[in-house]
Amino acid sequence: MRLMRPSGGERDDDAALLRAVARGDTEALGALYDRHAGWLHTRLTRRCTDPETVREVLQDTFVTVWRSAGTHRGGEAGGWLWVIAARRLVDAQRAGARADRVVHAPAGPMPSAEERVLAGLEYGDVGTALDRISPELREVLRATVIDGLTTRETARLLGIPEGTVKTRALRARRELRAALAQLAPGTDALGGTA
Repeated sequence: MRLMRPSGGERDDDAALLRAVARGDTEALGALYDRHAGWLHTRLTRRCTDPETVREVLQDTFVTVWRSAGTHRGGEAGGWLWVIAARRLVDAQRAGARADRVVHAPAGPMPSAEERVLAGLEYGDVGTALDRISPELREVLRATVIDGLTTRETARLLGIPEGTVKTRALRARRELRAALAQLAPGTDALGGTA
């Protein structure tokens, strides 16, 4: 590995090497690597202190050169190589940052606000009060309030007429209010009137 950039005469050789790499010449890629890997490694090391990342970026750079040598437009190869290497380094650092966020993320998914409210409905005083009302009224309340279905959708789901859904919903609210009043006397847990 050389540490210096190529001189003027070698620039012409770089263009010829890149044309050969574009044709699939692995020896040309090896010569290009020998000529440029040293100074690329040094510049990458100045920007990244992790030697493993630098090695991976250097390797990715020359894999990219192998795949895209035909896109080189004939300018200075060193500049073109550095642009590729710098982009690969940024990609590697972003991937590392994402991996760090995943490692430090909570073990499981955080419950949404809706899930927390529904858990409170199921396991709190409201859940206890819901258990105290009749099953047919509880079904209507769950469908219309918790699941957010319309009267028509609830009627289809439960196989009852829409008028029956409305009547049961009104009765369910009254019974739920009474059950909550027994659980927490002196408070109006649902607010408003039924």
